[in-house]
Amino acid sequence: MKIKVGFGYDVHQIAEGHPFIVGGVDLEHHAGAFGHSDADVLTHAICDALLGAANLEDIGYHFPNTDPKWKGVNSLVLLEHVRELLTEKGWQIGNIDASLCLEAPKIKPFIPAMKEKIAKACKLEVEDVSIKATTSETMGFVGREEGVTAFAVCLIQKDNKLEG
Repeated sequence: MKIKVGFGYDVHQIAEGHPFIVGGVDLEHHAGAFGHSDADVLTHAICDALLGAANLEDIGYHFPNTDPKWKGVNSLVLLEHVRELLTEKGWQIGNIDASLCLEAPKIKPFIPAMKEKIAKACKLEVEDVSIKATTSETMGFVGREEGVTAFAVCLIQKDNKLEG
């Protein structure tokens, strides 16, 4: 059995009038993250962790913000595509552990729904997806609610016997 780990990080600005999608869940808040896709910082960090573990470049390589095809796309679609890329290379996702850093809104009530959506996109059991949240104690751009960050690690595995 071959095992690899990956790390992902993402950041998005927050501004009035934008939806706040995190882990595929639309959070009710006066402001939200913005970007080329739906700006789902959590899902983007997970995509990068998975791609990095499999040595398949990064999210910007596969879904460039210059390609109109990805404009406004639901990031869970990107995550499903990443899972398919890994599957084509013989990798299976073992688990995902992710952390969000934001001041508001409080996301604890939304974590179960986020875990379900990410697990479904990755074809995992919900217990194989961990999501935590913290604040930056009002310091920096996150503390001023100018942005949101997410970090993710993952484990992927493949059966060496299948490689021939």
